Parts: sequence; structure tokens; C-alpha cells
Amino acid sequence: MSLLKIYRFFLYGLLKLVGLCPRKIEIEPGTVVNVWGPTGATKKPALVFIHGLGFDGVLTWQFQVFAFVKDYAVYVPDLVFFGGSVTDKAGRSAAFQAECMARALRELGVERCTVVGLSYGGMVSFKMAEMYPELVESMVVSGSVMAVTESVGNGGIDRLGISSWGDFLLPVTAEGLESVVQVTSYNPSKLPKFIYKDLLIQGGMLDYRKERLELLDALLISDNEFTVPCYQQRIHLLWGEHDKLFDLDTARYIKQQIGEKASLEWIEKAGHDVYMERPFEFNTRLKMILASFSSHRKDA
Repeated sequence: MSLLKIYRFFLYGLLKLVGLCPRKIEIEPGTVVNVWGPTGATKKPALVFIHGLGFDGVLTWQFQVFAFVKDYAVYVPDLVFFGGSVTDKAGRSAAFQAECMARALRELGVERCTVVGLSYGGMVSFKMAEMYPELVESMVVSGSVMAVTESVGNGGIDRLGISSWGDFLLPVTAEGLESVVQVTSYNPSKLPKFIYKDLLIQGGMLDYRKERLELLDALLISDNEFTVPCYQQRIHLLWGEHDKLFDLDTARYIKQQIGEKASLEWIEKAGHDVYMERPFEFNTRLKMILASFSSHRKDA
């Protein structure tokens, strides 16, 4: 019996107890987005969590969901080709993902929201903010970039000593997944091999691998193609101090590129997976950031 399968069963039960349920939104024929969100109408401010390349939405953000569901209308979508979201369309770009997320949220009645994006989900969040400023009011990004330019992509490959981003970030073996954990965590725990196998299979990490590789390929652009968008939102960068995928120098450069609307802080003794490695500290910082967003809106 899969430990993760049992864990999911209890996790989904707890999510329903706190007032969340999954809904499959057909935003157009052939494209379905799965979103965990409030079961009924609510006047709470909308808070949207966008996951990275590892797991689906609620498995990624479980520690945050329970910490914020009391004060916020929490929405946790699955990106296309993750969890319960899928398409038969050819779109693979971050802009396509952003469009799918925005349309699904609007179908659920979300008019304004704060988006929290992680890694690949952060890139989708940046694109959502650029494309839908009337929807995305403010944004928190962790361990991500606005775009994977050739210099950023090739620099990461050289720094980590990997053959390609796809082979590294989308492992097919327990050993490969363990290598990812070693890089993305500041102080990784030594787990038995059967746990990594379970995570690969029951965690859905082997699902839609061809399509996910295409998602990664679609991210890469030349340095000359990228120009920094003029964001209307306040953007806070919340980093792990020892992030090896996108280090603090990268975060500082992003802040500099965005300008006065951006702010940056980092959490000590944490890597790329700061949201999971130090969830209590991450949640505490995130609550303070969201409070500052709210105060800024009232003062404006």
C-alpha cells in the first residue's frame, strides 16, 4: 500500500473539513483546470497559490492552505498537465498557463486576488500579473524568475553541473529525485529509496512527462527577446537564503529590474523549497507581507 496514497486520502478529508473542495473548470472544450477553493460564497480576500514543477497544488501548498484558510479565500489550482488539469491544445508557454489560471479563477467568481507563486509557478504568476493586472492585485514570488533567458538557463546548468533542466527537474528514477531534493533543500533528510519511488509514482511526477518537458522548453528565450514588463502590482520576493536554483544574487537582480514596486527578504537556513523546509517561518513572513499589502491599499 502506498504511503502517499493513504496520506492524500487524509489530506483531502482535512481540506474538506476546513471548507475547501476541488472543482474541475472546463474553460474551453478540451481544457480543464482543477482548483481547490471555497465551497461557497465568501467575502474574504482571495489568495491564490501557484505550485512549481514537483507536485500538484494542494500537495505542494498544504502547510500554507491550513495556515491561511481562516482569514482568506484560498484557491489552489493545478497547472495544466499537473494533478487534475489537462488540455488537448498545443499551448505550452507560461502565457498559456497564465490564461488558463485566470479564466478558471474568473469562472469561480474571483475578481481580485493576491497570487503566491513558487519556482515554475512563479514564472506563471509573473505572466498573470503582466497579462491580467485587473485580476492580480499583488504578488509574492519564491525561487523564480520573470523569464528563463539563455544566460539564466545556461548559467544554472553550469552552476549545478547538470546536463539539462529537463533531465534534472523531471527525474524518472528514485536516485534522480533524491538528487533534486539534495539541491533544492538546505538540510535534506535521508529518506529510504521506497519513499522516493512512492513520490514519483503516487505523487504524479511521472505523469505527462513529455508535455512537462515541452513546458520547460517553452520557457527558454534569448536574452535579446526579454524586456522587463511594467508591473502595476506590488511584488514581494520571499527567498530561501541558500537557494541553489535561483540564488540571492538572482533575487536581488530581479528586484532591481522591477524597481520601486518590488521588495525582497529571505529566510535563513532554507533552500529553494523554503515553503516546505521552514513552513512556519515562511507562513509568518507571508502573513506579514499580506498585511503590508492590505495596509498599502488602505493608504492609497
